[in-house]
Amino acid sequence: MKAPILSMAGFAAAAGLALTGCSAGGGESAAKASCTNTIVNKEAPQVTVWAWYPAFEQIVDTFNETNDDVQVCWTNAGQGNDEYTKFSTAIESGSGAPDVIMLESEVLSSFSIRDALVDLSEYGAAEVKDNYTEGAWKDVTSGDAVYAIPVDGGPMGMIYRQDLFEKHGIAVPKTWDEFATAAQQLKDAGGEGVLTNFPTNGRAFSQALFAQNGSVPFEYDSTKPTEIGINVNDAGSKEVLEYWDSLVKKGLVTTDDAFTADYNTSLVDGTYAVYLAAAWGPGYLQGLSDADEDAVWRAAPLPQWDAAAPVQVNWGGSTFAVTSQAKDKELSAKVAKEILGTDEAWKIGVEESALFPSYTPVLESEEFAQTEYPFFGGQKVNEDVFLEAAAGYEGATFSPFQNYAYDQLTEQLYAMVQGEKDGSKALDDLQASLEQYAKEQGFTLK
Repeated sequence: MKAPILSMAGFAAAAGLALTGCSAGGGESAAKASCTNTIVNKEAPQVTVWAWYPAFEQIVDTFNETNDDVQVCWTNAGQGNDEYTKFSTAIESGSGAPDVIMLESEVLSSFSIRDALVDLSEYGAAEVKDNYTEGAWKDVTSGDAVYAIPVDGGPMGMIYRQDLFEKHGIAVPKTWDEFATAAQQLKDAGGEGVLTNFPTNGRAFSQALFAQNGSVPFEYDSTKPTEIGINVNDAGSKEVLEYWDSLVKKGLVTTDDAFTADYNTSLVDGTYAVYLAAAWGPGYLQGLSDADEDAVWRAAPLPQWDAAAPVQVNWGGSTFAVTSQAKDKELSAKVAKEILGTDEAWKIGVEESALFPSYTPVLESEEFAQTEYPFFGGQKVNEDVFLEAAAGYEGATFSPFQNYAYDQLTEQLYAMVQGEKDGSKALDDLQASLEQYAKEQGFTLK
């Protein structure tokens, strides 16, 4: 017997959203009790917000000081899955969720299928559509529904150690073939490290690499929530894995888990000469306390499969969604649309939080394009790399069990780098596991 899709009990456990008794509890009053910012106008209605952005309190203060009709009551309920677990608990219990919640775009379908999010097309989302890039807007929509307002994104580029490249006579690669040549050059020159790392737990990173070679892994429309198309073992993705598996087998790249303490050390001590990164990567690098002060960093476009026909991809990106538990959905939609919908708020977001905006008034400004970054020796990395990458990103469709799909991908990539199977077999096995899981959860495969 198939499990009923919208109950999603099996999905919640498998996707890392297991219920752990972390509910905020008590609905609106409990959410307000956890408010960590100053309420300027205590007579105005309050909208509760969960968000984990750095320096977000400054953004909240700016909003509250300029809005008399509504005040934001903000708390940091944890980052990523920590917050999602609490939100999942609130969904199951029917109370305890905030009015507005920060969610990564890749998990929107995972919550919309549970009737946890409000369709903002009914609350003026179309009025702000032109304020965002095409790709970012596609990431928050499904069919005609709009499940969130985009905030920041992760258009991808290549951050590299110019000093190491010059020391070993390595040219900055423009294609993946040139990238492989550079990796071999570094090894032959007796470099202490490798060109880069291919993390098996890369999740969205790996999917971005697949997408650059034409992968469209999922077909899903929230208006038909019982149907899904799965195509993760396409020829383009297999070519990507064959490429990286070859570099691994030749000892030209490492396969360390990303975002561990050891990985962070390797990023900044010269072990990796290249960091294939999203636009938030520079901020991440600068935040590492043991960074080598003598390192010379520069940014360049992500290598391409075909330099004459570049494909831009994205890694990460967050949004503001209105939850179905919001008491005043119209007022909550106003907050979702406006809290990071001004130049003043984005000045804080860019300068204090190192966010890369999906907000076109900032992206199209001369000031943003011409910003010189001391970390990159004064290079204008937005103009040189990330603005073109953001403009070229066309968006993606994510599955309603995206975390589960990522977990399964991680298992298959690990088996590949351990020599248990090749990349083609890994993706065929991934396809089979996701199809089986979808059927068990009550989906019909397209």
